[in-house]
Amino acid sequence: MNSDKYNPTDAPQFGLAFGDEDQVAELVAEASAKGKRTGTGKAPRKTAKVPAHSSGHTPLNPVADPPAVALGQSQTPIVETSQMPNAQPLSAKDIAQALDAHPDYRVLRRLVPCLDFGPAPVDAQPATLLVLDTETTGLDASRDRIIELALLRVTVDRRTGIPFGPVQVYDGLEDPGRPLPPEIVQITGITDAMLAGHRLDEARVTELAQNVDLVVAHNAGFDRPFVEARCPAFAALAWACSWADLDWKAMGHGSAKLESLALAQGLFYDAHRAETDCHALLAVLNQSEPTLLAQLLGTATQTQYRLQATGAPFDAKDALKARGYRWDGQQRVWGTSLRSEATLQDELAWLKDAVYGGRAVRVRVEAVNALQRYSTRPGACTMLAVGDRLDALTLVG
Repeated sequence: MNSDKYNPTDAPQFGLAFGDEDQVAELVAEASAKGKRTGTGKAPRKTAKVPAHSSGHTPLNPVADPPAVALGQSQTPIVETSQMPNAQPLSAKDIAQALDAHPDYRVLRRLVPCLDFGPAPVDAQPATLLVLDTETTGLDASRDRIIELALLRVTVDRRTGIPFGPVQVYDGLEDPGRPLPPEIVQITGITDAMLAGHRLDEARVTELAQNVDLVVAHNAGFDRPFVEARCPAFAALAWACSWADLDWKAMGHGSAKLESLALAQGLFYDAHRAETDCHALLAVLNQSEPTLLAQLLGTATQTQYRLQATGAPFDAKDALKARGYRWDGQQRVWGTSLRSEATLQDELAWLKDAVYGGRAVRVRVEAVNALQRYSTRPGACTMLAVGDRLDALTLVG
């Protein structure tokens, strides 16, 4: 549409699945009235997508005619528009606000990337973050290749995690030298023709990675091996994983998938393209004060531990799995990751009682910092007897 003003005769073009304009006007009127009556006591809500360009924003991938979206049926009698004197044309923004005020509806808005967060806070302590995402030919970094790399270089206040200043953006494609698997084309929308002859701008990528305090990826265990294999400079940087390093369940989220986290904030976007996913991740992490970015900066300074339940009896597998351990088929051992010395101490005590039956058993412990975390490189390792105090821990490597 050329205007964000609603014309009753344009309902099908606007993308609202109603039978006629009277129902549209009635729903808006009912939503406003019912929203005022109910206050903040909200029932479970249905969801409607409202295109961002209808409220004056420019979507990342604008479309000429957004698809129709069903908003549901009103449960109260239809109010004729003749009962609404001096009715005025309604903008998409008006409709979205009215629906959002109704306890039975939740409005989703297309993510609009922020490319400048404004002036620095007073007395800011700047930290430079690099939000990163990749698209690849497959899941195995030893044989698959990057086909798209996106970076957002953003400055935040180290104390609060609040971003400020302009965001530097890089998004590059690379021809892997072989045809893409059909499933990758289906997931990403990237085709062989789009990649033909393209290579990443290594000089630009290296420039953006200079003097970075932390690289943030939403599944760094996947992205980091791919990126380090292609751009070795990333091996010298500290990394954090917004999926694994944050306790999304404790924050009330049923899923840590990026799309689900964005939906919880009322945002939708075209997923599985690297730059779009980076902007979505930055929006998800830039919430509350201090932001989740500040929390990731804090966890990056901590040593974490990988613990292997060496020689665990077969009949303990169900208990280990329920505890969150994962089976390493290559090393044939159950292992888990622990965020602090305190949790490591608790885990050693649990293993002694629940898995080894009080027997004196030595297990493998690996300490990893942010320079090693989520890479394929080992940290400092030792064999430690379950039940030992951590002050007896001597790490080598």
